Amino acid sequence: MQIELISFGKVSEVIRNQTLEIEGIETTDDLREHLEKIFPALADVKYKLALNKNLVQQNSAIKNSDSIALMPPFSGG
Repeated sequence: MQIELISFGKVSEVIRNQTLEIEGIETTDDLREHLEKIFPALADVKYKLALNKNLVQQNSAIKNSDSIALMPPFSGG
């Protein structure tokens, strides 16, 4: 399965935007665990995931060609 990773802010210092070929990753929780294994510094950074431009609030299924954004904490008004 191929997914697009997009990173922002401090997260982009650890992981650059890229396309990953992954197997055996079915959910956002699986992906988070996988990314923190291949990019160990990511485990020390707080971040949220967005799946196809929707902020992930709970574990969600990932499909081929999905776009995942890794974003640092943010606030807005």
